Amino acid sequence: MLDGLLLFGQSILRFGAPETIFLALLASLVGVVMGALPGLTATMSLALVTTLTLKLPPEQALLILICTYVGSIYGGSRSAILLNIPGTPASAASCLDGYQLARQGMAGRAMGIATTGSVMGTLIGMFFLAAFTPVLGGLALKFGAYEFFWLALFGVIIAGTLTGDDPLKGWIAGIAGLFIATIGQEPQYGYERFAWGVRDLAGGIQLVPALVGAFGFAELLTAMRQRQAPVKISAFDTVIPKLRDVTRYWRTILRSGLIGTGVGIVPGVGEDVAAWSSYAAAKRASPEKAQFGKGSVEGLMAAETGDNACVPGAMIPVLTLAIPGSAPAAVLMAAMIIHGVKPGPLIMVENPSFVYDVVAMMLFATIGILIYGLVLTKALVQVLRVPQHLIVPIIFVLCSVGSFAIAGRLFDVYVMLAFGLIGFFLRHFGYPMAPLVLGIVLGDLLEKNLRRALILSDGDLSPFFTRPISGAVAALIFGTIGFKLYSLHRRRKGAA
Repeated sequence: MLDGLLLFGQSILRFGAPETIFLALLASLVGVVMGALPGLTATMSLALVTTLTLKLPPEQALLILICTYVGSIYGGSRSAILLNIPGTPASAASCLDGYQLARQGMAGRAMGIATTGSVMGTLIGMFFLAAFTPVLGGLALKFGAYEFFWLALFGVIIAGTLTGDDPLKGWIAGIAGLFIATIGQEPQYGYERFAWGVRDLAGGIQLVPALVGAFGFAELLTAMRQRQAPVKISAFDTVIPKLRDVTRYWRTILRSGLIGTGVGIVPGVGEDVAAWSSYAAAKRASPEKAQFGKGSVEGLMAAETGDNACVPGAMIPVLTLAIPGSAPAAVLMAAMIIHGVKPGPLIMVENPSFVYDVVAMMLFATIGILIYGLVLTKALVQVLRVPQHLIVPIIFVLCSVGSFAIAGRLFDVYVMLAFGLIGFFLRHFGYPMAPLVLGIVLGDLLEKNLRRALILSDGDLSPFFTRPISGAVAALIFGTIGFKLYSLHRRRKGAA
């Protein structure tokens, strides 16, 4: 514990330079603005900002990305409260009570509650990130190739199970992501797979252009398809939160922080599930159930605390297992790899201070959203007035330039456009994007560990099931698939 506090103190001092603090505050502001604009998700924000940080030193680049991540999840509450339009999917639960409070003339109070919940949720998640990551990192050192194969597959399966109404569509999207990850040269012998004689395809699909397309260009196509309604922002009162709103609902804040962090640890689930889970738990435990959906302070506090606690929670599996806990965390993990940081079990051996660097970065981001939430709210909400026809071309240019800048290949721009179209049609037909992204990110981890395991066992499959941890994860995967298929069968049988 003392060693952790010492490393955390050193991280705070290392990021305490004026120019570093300026970058943190600027990145948090960018995240808040992009999160507040409907349609510009946290994943999209991270994908775009990643392309702009390629030439920066790793520490500065990751600081900017983490602050953008935290800021964008928080920023979605602005449009949710004022317009009843969630700026990001994570803010959808905040619409239920936040907009009702705004209609009752308490928009300022609602935004103050959202700011309080966001700050408290992030702080709770940061505590568990700092406390549990070293422990889980030590446990992960006991994992071998067999365990990591099943963990990678578990990430795809659980993402497909929990991020859509139909688990079959989620699993199909995840398997499609795993297939995309195999395009290019086979890692052991360099044999070309699914390249069809195209030289650029032989080099594989680069992750960042694919993510920029799936979450950037696809979002633009979706936004262009929907006509933007005229924005009317009502006047609001003070945004300074009342102390009694915090002290009265301290149990809700703590419960939602724990739920959000726990949901973040589960691979591929994300902040929207954390918000809804926290909201549902608060409603079940509240003596004021009738107020939920009609302007409940407790409901808004629960949703905002839960989704923001999910952010540091999602970083725990990234740092310990190299398995992202959410779609934005997948982009962030890809950015870490691009900037030379290798997340996974060895990070606590090779670079133990990095975990506390991440906690320090999130602390600066939390300070940033607190300042913007309490001081600059009236200025920031004017961003909601920016017409869509001005935003779309700017974002498209950033998508194209960012994809090209990674390797200087025009082919990456084509990849971005292709994945944008794929993402647009997948959304249209109800296929979730998180499993697809998890499949692309985890495909390399799954394949390499499958090969390594088969080499170690001389082609024998039994260790995948006889080793205790490996067998337990395998049983969990098959049990999840079986239960979901049985539930789906009963639902369809009942509907018939």
